[in-house]
Amino acid sequence: MTQRFELIRDADLQRLNSFGVAARARALARADTRDGLVAALDFAASQGLRVEVLGGGSNVLIVNDLDALVLQPQLRGIEWLRQGADGRIRVRAAAGENWHAFVGATLAQGACGLENLALIPGNVGAAPIQNIGAYGVELERFVAAVEAYDRVERRFVRIEAADCGFSYRDSRFKHDGERHLIVAVEFALSASPQLLLDYAGVREELRSLGIANPAPVDVYRAVSAIRQRKLPDPARLGNAGSFFKNPLLPADQALRLKIGHPGLPVYPAAAGLSKLAAGWLIEHCGWKGYRDGDAAVHQQHALVLVNHGHASGRQILALAQRIQADVQARFGVELEIEPRVLRSPVLQ
Repeated sequence: MTQRFELIRDADLQRLNSFGVAARARALARADTRDGLVAALDFAASQGLRVEVLGGGSNVLIVNDLDALVLQPQLRGIEWLRQGADGRIRVRAAAGENWHAFVGATLAQGACGLENLALIPGNVGAAPIQNIGAYGVELERFVAAVEAYDRVERRFVRIEAADCGFSYRDSRFKHDGERHLIVAVEFALSASPQLLLDYAGVREELRSLGIANPAPVDVYRAVSAIRQRKLPDPARLGNAGSFFKNPLLPADQALRLKIGHPGLPVYPAAAGLSKLAAGWLIEHCGWKGYRDGDAAVHQQHALVLVNHGHASGRQILALAQRIQADVQARFGVELEIEPRVLRSPVLQ
């Protein structure tokens, strides 16, 4: 029988992660069909190999060589569905579609809502796992359902948005041991613009462009321009974007911190919670621009850890842990790492 997936043994992963850290895997499988994904999973089981799913590689830190089969879903396709009874435009995107390109495609079809999420790196399949968000918008607002392969029940399932366990930069898919391999995401978008311009930076960018009455595509372009200025290009300087989540604290605890540190940015979050700016905490512990060998904190953005060329995943993780300890000691705040950390347990 013809093999339904591409298999590479002793695979080099350095070009497959945006940090650009050197790492290898026992095997790498690429599949561009649902049957191919299942076949690759079956192959891994027959070889006794653990499976690690790697999409665009933009939100991951690989700490060491992986004694595993790394699976890259490469399913493509965007399907426009009928308009829902709620008047929203339904569109299904395969997991391997580039996220930024997909956002652009929705706007080109007059479907609004995702413009604030422009230029977030990675693929569509990874977006629900992280519940990606930026500039006042979180993905969960526009997800109708997630389609996935259930590795326990060995069948394809549809998980409605209400059952995805979405919260700030989180979902059930982060905690189910990769039980669900996402193959597509269905979105419910708006036919009429409902712009969210709460962030001053976005409003200022639009003003600088001379746009007084922005359309969704203008917001898309403004957000893209801001991200290009603020965040280093992984093609030139290895990174995974924001390395730490902005911590959520009970509102009274956040208020006490704000009183002690008046410059600390604090934003309202879910009921009874406030969100702190992790970058401010890191910068005020003196880490901005810090460099240890090739592992470093970006000079312009303290929330971003970078690889200047030859840092290992272990070195970047060690730097992150030092930052976590320092912020905890000074502010009593625990920083949570945002990217997925991949490592072989036997090598920890």
